[in-house]
Amino acid sequence: MGTRNSKNGKELGVLDELIAEITVDAYGDDEQLWAFRQAFEDDVALPVDGFVIGEPVSVIAIDYDGNERRGLTAKCRREDGAEYVVAVSEVVLPLASAGARYIAAYRRWLNLDPYPVETKKPSRRGRQHKVADDDIDLSKPVELVALSVMERAARCCLLGSDRIITLRASRLWEVVPGAIVTVTPRKQWRYGGHPYLSGEIQSTRIDVKALDLVPLGLAEMGMWDPKEEYWGEEDEPIEEWAESIIAYGPRPMFEMEQVLPGEDPDDPFNDPITRSNDLKDAGERVEAKKVLMELCQADLRCLDAHSHLGHIVFDFSPQDAIRHYKIGLRIGELSLGDDFADVLPWGLIDNRPFLRCMHGYGLCLWRLGRFDEAERVFHRMLWLNPSDNQGVRFLIDDVKSKTAWEDRENE
Repeated sequence: MGTRNSKNGKELGVLDELIAEITVDAYGDDEQLWAFRQAFEDDVALPVDGFVIGEPVSVIAIDYDGNERRGLTAKCRREDGAEYVVAVSEVVLPLASAGARYIAAYRRWLNLDPYPVETKKPSRRGRQHKVADDDIDLSKPVELVALSVMERAARCCLLGSDRIITLRASRLWEVVPGAIVTVTPRKQWRYGGHPYLSGEIQSTRIDVKALDLVPLGLAEMGMWDPKEEYWGEEDEPIEEWAESIIAYGPRPMFEMEQVLPGEDPDDPFNDPITRSNDLKDAGERVEAKKVLMELCQADLRCLDAHSHLGHIVFDFSPQDAIRHYKIGLRIGELSLGDDFADVLPWGLIDNRPFLRCMHGYGLCLWRLGRFDEAERVFHRMLWLNPSDNQGVRFLIDDVKSKTAWEDRENE
């Protein structure tokens, strides 16, 4: 079968290469279907968690019976143990998994959109896979990823899996969404069909790369040219921080994908972040925090949820705020890689959640007396957003001179 065009040529080019690799020396649809079936058998470990029309299932087998019209089929098992067969093209697997890549290639071979809407925006809203009784060995430490955290419980998933469980433990005040929590388990049970785990928290750490998140997309938005920017009056010297930026010359501009579960595109002024801010301004901090935690639980890549969670505690607990900002910053950096040297302008509004996380992180470093780290963050911000809408150019001298946050506040 042929393939069709799409806007994302690079991504589709990778799929076309995979299709060519799978179907090499296979002639006609029947042989190519057998080739796809063999590729799934060789490269996709089963069973694997997935979804069919939003229902969580375990995919236990992928097969082809020689019926070209039916194509590849997947045997799926529901949570209640019932099994049924559907077309492989109807199965949705975690986007970062090998299986999702092969299904995308197969859908493209079928002349279907390789990434239907439900795979492009992975979210934990709706029904979810749950931790099974045999997923946890109570005799060994368990690593969980915190998705949302309240006073007495944290909704988590197993590290390396999307299967969810609720953790009840002390010291939850040290845990933020996106953190990896090592727990010594004590008891596992179910209530109302939902799995629970109690235990003692041994440690928490931030390791965003271990979360296996799909990086946020970057859209190229033209060139940024320092000659077109305002650097002060003609008779004024160029500030030191700006000299290297101007000397480097034009650079590509990008806009980072923004994930905001629950956003209403028809009402841009009534989104979850706005609701949380309104609650915070009304003194309802607990409710404001709850809204943001729900966003993180739906998708840890909601950077604005991390930044606003940091804002809620910034004034009285920078040691807690910095963890929220750092998680958001590190998730955004997954999209940039180590050598990103281009521009993320504040004027492209979807860059703002990332820049807010970076700003909050730098301010917390300063407040905690980590001056050298704060200086590096602020210089990085100026490089990424030379228009400096957040005003860090006015802070760098104080940070360089190691002026304590409290002393500057009292000047």
